[in-house]
Amino acid sequence: MRFTDIFIKRPVLAVSISFLIALLGLQAVFKMQVREYPEMTNTVVTVTTSYYGASADLIQGFITQPLEQAVAQADNIDYMTSQSVLGQSTITVNMKLNTDPNAALSDILAKTNSVRSQLPKEAEDPTVTMSTGSTTAVLYIGFTSDELASSQITDYLERVINPQLFTVNGVSKVDMYGGMKYALRVWLDPLKMAALKMTASDVMNVLNANNYQSATGQATGEFVLYNGSADTQVSNTEELKNLVVSSGDGQVIRLGDIAKVTLEKSHDVYRASANGQEAVVAAINAAPSANPINIAADVLDLLPQLEKNLPSNIKMNVMYDSTVAINESIQEVIKTILEAALIVLVVITLFLGSFRAVLIPIVTIPLSLIGVAMVMQAIGFSWNLMTLLAMVLAIGLVVDDAIVVLENVDRHIKLGESPFRAAIIGTREIAVPVIAMTLTLGAVYAPIA
Repeated sequence: MRFTDIFIKRPVLAVSISFLIALLGLQAVFKMQVREYPEMTNTVVTVTTSYYGASADLIQGFITQPLEQAVAQADNIDYMTSQSVLGQSTITVNMKLNTDPNAALSDILAKTNSVRSQLPKEAEDPTVTMSTGSTTAVLYIGFTSDELASSQITDYLERVINPQLFTVNGVSKVDMYGGMKYALRVWLDPLKMAALKMTASDVMNVLNANNYQSATGQATGEFVLYNGSADTQVSNTEELKNLVVSSGDGQVIRLGDIAKVTLEKSHDVYRASANGQEAVVAAINAAPSANPINIAADVLDLLPQLEKNLPSNIKMNVMYDSTVAINESIQEVIKTILEAALIVLVVITLFLGSFRAVLIPIVTIPLSLIGVAMVMQAIGFSWNLMTLLAMVLAIGLVVDDAIVVLENVDRHIKLGESPFRAAIIGTREIAVPVIAMTLTLGAVYAPIA
């Protein structure tokens, strides 16, 4: 007695097992995660250092090179690139596939901090960020206004919108394009400074000396406790204009006497536009191990609430959604699976010449595809382009096996055996070869995985 005999002699058992496979497979179909590609951790760490006014050669020699030498000592680095331009150094570190992103970030951050003392003191502290390495963010959301400047929009987005976007699971960072932070800018007048015998370094030293934070502490009496505070910051341009920059030779020179002080963009190196209008674009980036499809869905669900609370003079619209192409690709593969199944059934009908024989592939194809979802869920797979394409290949394998068994059983019926006896003999003869053929094909395709 072969193991196939029990399913022929006990059809109720065979039908019950088929229903059980179908039920478990259906729940797996709806619970499995949907992604564009199999889950892989592709971590890219970027080290950015600004040194305003420095030439590219200076950046390369005194910032990029020391940082590169330190970062290269980190573990699991695949390859590293760097770029030195006017005022900025950028080092991009591509980690090996499936490297722990948090461990990589911590390691590179430690290496960067170890050489901070070797960098020019005027340079800003290196900024270390982590991303998936994709050049395209998951979502681009544009914010425009007919009344507010881009810096004002940026200020609102950083204080109100960004914290809410970071509540979405999987969002690693939100980049702002087109908007710069507010800053008090000092535009020195060289003619007035020359007349008063002052230099830009003199003004810089005074500004640095007055940019001072102090914790004044407390004054304690016998019965009274006083909490002290020192207001050392300016709150508007007029207060900064009144700052004394020189008091020699019996005259007092204030900042407003030699410079124009404004409250505007800290830098104006690039701008963004949406539909021909100046805008601030928020680019939402996914964490290395996050699912872009889930992130886009969660952010889009959040947008109506954000738009409801926006000021009346700020408009918001989604400019680009990368998951649209992902979903269309997945739908196209699903369509291919259905078309392949239909074509197989038509071919079987034409060549076997029996609608009754077609019933077997009609049952085996969906049952096999649904049943394999149960196994995929158990080993942690997801629905993606690779697994769906594997389903297309599996249709041919399943139908091949079904046709081989069907033809062998049909041969025994034509030799005079009863249908029941023909099914027993036919499956006994072909079961082992069919299993061996399936395992051989699986071994061929296994290296692709």
